[in-house]
Amino acid sequence: MGLEVVNLTARIGEKTVLKNVSLNVNYGEVHAIMGPNGSGKSSLAYVIMGREIYEVVDGDILLDGESIKDLPPEERAIKGIFLAMQDPPQVPGVRLSSLIIAAANKKLGGEGELGRPRDPRILKRMMELAKEIGLDPSILQREVNVGFSGGERKRSEILQALLLDPKIVILDEPDSGLDIDGIKIVAQYINKLREQGKGVMLITHYARLLQYVKPDRVTVLIGGEVVATDGYELARLVEEKGYAYVKQAFRKGSAQG
Repeated sequence: MGLEVVNLTARIGEKTVLKNVSLNVNYGEVHAIMGPNGSGKSSLAYVIMGREIYEVVDGDILLDGESIKDLPPEERAIKGIFLAMQDPPQVPGVRLSSLIIAAANKKLGGEGELGRPRDPRILKRMMELAKEIGLDPSILQREVNVGFSGGERKRSEILQALLLDPKIVILDEPDSGLDIDGIKIVAQYINKLREQGKGVMLITHYARLLQYVKPDRVTVLIGGEVVATDGYELARLVEEKGYAYVKQAFRKGSAQG
């Protein structure tokens, strides 16, 4: 089981951003979503997470066979979906450690308190993981994303995903703002999420990250529509030939050339 998107059509206002999109994110797999700017990749992530500005016109979103389409974002998170946004917002006045504790407390059946963790082990694990993924542990005492570099924002999102133990992890361009060493570190922990049995939806423009996280499946979105789905070879084809070629090749029923 896992996450299933079924014939999903969605819009913002009068603009349709997703058109009859269907795909699966299975547990223990990485499903890469590729496409050019404006192709609907981030919109897909937001619709799955339940962002209010999007209207689902048709289709469904299932987690372990159960529809979550009508649930608010916080309920989807409690059920096990985590979204690391492309450009996560700043949260002045809230420490990163407090945010993680509140989210962990909520998952454990609390009220999302910003104070002491219901599971005291999370504090120790938070410090250990921060060091492992290349973050200075002092970042845990800083306000969420306030003054964070691009790399710090991406690593802190991975930190949250590892600590909160979701079922499905959606990573929207986790390589953005990272140098090659940072990409390798993030890739290592994406692979770790897969090894832990999580389903990972990995959204990216380029195949460079996929050199280190070899996806089990690749889907190409263009204009809000799925134009191709295949294995890792599809990512290599995109890198070599470009999106226009892939769209034309798969429309003809062949990716050879």
